Amino acid sequence: MDTQYADKVRSFTELADSIAWDTCHKIYILMDKQQTEQMKSYGYEKLHTSAEMDSKQMAETIEQWFEDSCSLRFISAVASHSDGDKFSDVVGQFDIEFEDDEEEEDD
Repeated sequence: MDTQYADKVRSFTELADSIAWDTCHKIYILMDKQQTEQMKSYGYEKLHTSAEMDSKQMAETIEQWFEDSCSLRFISAVASHSDGDKFSDVVGQFDIEFEDDEEEEDD
């Protein structure tokens, strides 16, 4: 992951309550307990809270998940607000080229 994106991930994990991954392409940095509980209710098995990991470990885990994700991958931070959930793009879909795409182009 580029330094620019890694730094952005770290800036969000410093304040995060938890992180979650659907094991395919959806990676979330959950900014509060309400979002953490919501992801648990959705059945996310790959979910780690700030009680289990510090912010650096969360960032490293997200970077690994990102590498292990399919080509539709993205990272979003989600926070609860009185007027609805607020999503922030940390790494948008297709912001970083997928390695398999690069290999296919070289053929």
